[in-house]
Amino acid sequence: MLLLILASLLLSACGSSKSVVTKPEKKAQASTSQTVAEPEVVEKPQFIRTNYPKVDGSTATIPLSENIAAALLGLSKTQASEFIKHNSTHYAYVNLIEGNADIIFVTEPSVDELKIAVDANVELEVIPIVKEGFVLLVNSRNPIKSLTVKQIQAIYQGKITNWKEVGGSDCEIVPFQRESNSGSQTLMQQTVMKGITIMDSPKTIISSMNGLIDAIAAYDNSEKAIGYSVYYYAKQMYNKDTIKLIAVNEVMPDNKNISSGKYPFTSGYYAVLKKSSPPDAPARKLLKWILGKDGQTLAEKSGYVPLEIGTHQ
Repeated sequence: MLLLILASLLLSACGSSKSVVTKPEKKAQASTSQTVAEPEVVEKPQFIRTNYPKVDGSTATIPLSENIAAALLGLSKTQASEFIKHNSTHYAYVNLIEGNADIIFVTEPSVDELKIAVDANVELEVIPIVKEGFVLLVNSRNPIKSLTVKQIQAIYQGKITNWKEVGGSDCEIVPFQRESNSGSQTLMQQTVMKGITIMDSPKTIISSMNGLIDAIAAYDNSEKAIGYSVYYYAKQMYNKDTIKLIAVNEVMPDNKNISSGKYPFTSGYYAVLKKSSPPDAPARKLLKWILGKDGQTLAEKSGYVPLEIGTHQ
């Protein structure tokens, strides 16, 4: 119940600059707004390395963190890469809750991560900063161009096991998935499966996003494999010639369809911080700048989908 309440609000919050607050109670309380105004011009915060907030996050938000640090600290790309260290989604949540990070850039929290926060008596604020699409990947040799939501769910339940059942070649479907508590696995469970149990298939669980893409790209999985990732990572960070993104319900994932919500599996990346963080804390100053016009412009130039596409050019 805790997850269902939070997840529904998080997904509706992709177009909001308001916060979602998880409270350490048996049932989460949350508040959000559906409205996104044109980003305001926010004065650039005056940071130096010693007062810059401790940042952590997912693999797919590393370029965003690095570009923000470079812009606000006057760092080169190499210096920003050395300065910013992300520990992956789950460990970023743990670091934030335990006080080892001030702000993290991640996907929405999993059930386990919510429980860790509740057990630690920590309230989290979860604020959307850019939009994202959850994408399905197949090998480029696979003739399939689109699947329906129900077909994808059935594949990952083990009910559809041959590509010919969905208009493809007569061969086995090998559905790769990620490990529990990874950002993309949480998105798969919340965005695609929506309460439907994913089949237990240890042999096809991959422990990294690049590992999953490599598995799909491999020649011996030419028409068999299917997997998933996030749009930014698959398109910008780890693109392979031997994989392709497929449409869902005949809608391709691209910036326009993700921003408009036309693409069915639209989510976001969030800035998460403790609700107890003071109003004048460096983390809050950083967040305010990211949500402002300059921060959203930087996000768009970095290849991410801003909360309002086309307004920062």
